[in-house]
Amino acid sequence: MSTSPLSVACYFRRLRDPRRQHLQRHQLLDLIVMALCAVIAGANDWQQVVTFARCRHDWLQTFLALPHGIPSHDTFERVFDRINPQAFQACFRHWIEALTSCLGFKHIAIDGKTLRHSGNAPKGWKALHLVSAWATDYQLSLGQVAVDHKSNEITAIPLLLELLDLHGALVTIDAMGCQKEIAQQVIDGGGDYVLSVKDNQPHLLEDIQGCLEKALDNNLEGVAHDSYETADRGHGRVEKRSYLILTEFEGIRHQEAWADLKVIGMCTRERTVAGKTTDETHYFIGSRLASAQVYGEALRNHWGIENNLHWQLDVTFREDENRVQRRHGAENLALLRRLALVLLKRHASKESMACKRLAAALDPAFLEEILLGDTPLGKA
Repeated sequence: MSTSPLSVACYFRRLRDPRRQHLQRHQLLDLIVMALCAVIAGANDWQQVVTFARCRHDWLQTFLALPHGIPSHDTFERVFDRINPQAFQACFRHWIEALTSCLGFKHIAIDGKTLRHSGNAPKGWKALHLVSAWATDYQLSLGQVAVDHKSNEITAIPLLLELLDLHGALVTIDAMGCQKEIAQQVIDGGGDYVLSVKDNQPHLLEDIQGCLEKALDNNLEGVAHDSYETADRGHGRVEKRSYLILTEFEGIRHQEAWADLKVIGMCTRERTVAGKTTDETHYFIGSRLASAQVYGEALRNHWGIENNLHWQLDVTFREDENRVQRRHGAENLALLRRLALVLLKRHASKESMACKRLAAALDPAFLEEILLGDTPLGKA
């Protein structure tokens, strides 16, 4: 990779400038690099981006053109709202592909997140909802798609899957994505699926429960099955999980409509806190003929997208509090946060994300190290 802080930004060079040529006082790549540097260093909105850029003007000028100095926050807001999010996403994806060309992902988790303060009731804008893909093995954001304000995740997930290389990957999606068409798309893409099943698929849920109850009533005799258990202790609680899968079953209505359906299963979770025990049971289907341990670990690791992506974005980047409301601008700024998170995670320092962001704000040399991104990717 290049030894210039522009090494990441080079993947955005082909992005079309949405402004009229005679109005381009500031170069588009300069705007993108300044915004990325600022987000890494702790900026959470366009005003803070400008504050960072003005404070680091001399450093930025060592590798950016800056023909008219630092733009105003209105310029950042206007330009990023005009950038096509799909085109911006494509640039991000090309960088990720270059970064991970020799890796291959064993597990991809897909889940949605709402930017709660990005709505505008007087204008009829709902809060922006993004569906993200997360490579759990490498704690790497692979992409995002915004949910249309008149729709839901069911329409966004297929668009996100189209952006991903699914070959060999086990794709986990929560109950909203438990749709026949989505299952087929994962299989067509060369992957396998694990889909949570809830009340939005009442017949499927009823049939799975019936198959499992029948098998358990017969003590699982004559039924191809597997089981797996885990126990975790910490923070004053004990949590036990029991997984049971069946690889031979009958009674699933329209089973042939679920592409390559090979496994049905359930997870029973028992949680004890302060002497009080609660339990709940979840159901799932899968297309990969694998052990209960494989399914259990995939389902457990699926929530890594909550802890390692969504939690970091909310707590470290204050995403849930962000009030950027222009649709494209909010979506593009969200992508910059994900790009910044990937770069921060890649840095070898063992400090927290918050400490890394503070160090990047205080020390341009440290920020350059993050931008260079030379640390090899490894499993989390």
